[in-house]
Amino acid sequence: MIEIDGRRLNARLQAFAAIGGTRKGGVNRQALTEEDRRARRLLAELAWARGFSVFQDPMANLFIRRAGQDETLPPMLIGSHLDSQPAGGRFDGALGTLSAFEVLESLEDAGIETERPVVVVAWTNEEGCRFAPGCMGSMAFAAGEIPAEWQQKLATDGAAFAGELKATIESLPRAQMLPLGFPIHAYLEVHIEQGPSLEAGGISIGVVTGIQGTRWLNVEITGQTAHAGTTGLAYRRDPLRALTTALSGLYEMIMPSDPDARFTIGRISVEPGSVNAIPDKACCTVDIRHPDPARLDELERSIASGITTEAERQRCTVAISRSFDMPPCTFAADLQQVVERAAAERGLESMNMLSGAFHDALFVNRVAPSALIFVPCLDGLSHNEAEHVEPEHIIAGCQVLAQATLLLVSTADS
Repeated sequence: MIEIDGRRLNARLQAFAAIGGTRKGGVNRQALTEEDRRARRLLAELAWARGFSVFQDPMANLFIRRAGQDETLPPMLIGSHLDSQPAGGRFDGALGTLSAFEVLESLEDAGIETERPVVVVAWTNEEGCRFAPGCMGSMAFAAGEIPAEWQQKLATDGAAFAGELKATIESLPRAQMLPLGFPIHAYLEVHIEQGPSLEAGGISIGVVTGIQGTRWLNVEITGQTAHAGTTGLAYRRDPLRALTTALSGLYEMIMPSDPDARFTIGRISVEPGSVNAIPDKACCTVDIRHPDPARLDELERSIASGITTEAERQRCTVAISRSFDMPPCTFAADLQQVVERAAAERGLESMNMLSGAFHDALFVNRVAPSALIFVPCLDGLSHNEAEHVEPEHIIAGCQVLAQATLLLVSTADS
């Protein structure tokens, strides 16, 4: 058994929440900003103060290493991210990163020697709100390279990705540089559920079995702009009417008929956007999610068919393209069992669950066995300044992470 310091962990969460803190109690610490760099510097300084080694890679992923008895063994990797949404909460990402660092400190406090090294990671740009896509750091780590097209990306505030990445790396000159990607034994991540299931069930720990697949579509319907007052119904080629009629049908069909499906329209725009003109063009984004890849294919076909049919009825043309395609993933069954055992050893009830959101663990799972541990958040609310996790759940998640980590590093062949 290993005991973590709950007071220290909660104090750390408060200290990091002050970096980019908002008036409503949330956090604005977007990826590769000065606030993000300040959080990275604080974590690195805490690590150096405890005698741990600090590294970063070309993607600015930050690694804190505690040596093992056999330094030739691939390390156990634990962590999450420090970046936030523009009006985000103080627990999304930071909880997992600081819980992982607390595990490292607790091992050191107890003088526990592990067969293999234990490494804490703070992944770069998990949120994807300032630079898209999200999970850039873990994605590049798993691929072993930074996609060339990322170098040309601009932030929502106009900043160049290449320049912001360079400035972030240079903000920690004392950290040693590592190549992108290295062998790891396994990966564990603690995260808030961002949903209501654990809280509703009164359960402390979610053992995540997998992450559902996600596809993003861009829809563009083109009609003909015309005068709002003089153009009768028979002469209209209204793309917005086509779009909204089609979406109404899809809303009624997709999620009501399939509890595992998710269908979301995040953006709608029209051109020319005049109050007294029929639009020439109507566009929207579509986010669809499902744990079954075959069902994702079916959903995409249904969406394309429904929108195309209605567009043709309104004498409009339609173009639909994918902008993001992430297959579902299943986490390693043996690691799930380790997390369940760790929760039981700490006297905590756990339940298996699927994640509706994607996390860094999804991409690390492509190169090493990975597991994701969920803890409840108040009302399931996340990506919101009111995001809240009770101290007892913060401590429970960290205890399970610590116990599971100890189980996985206790022997060289574990």
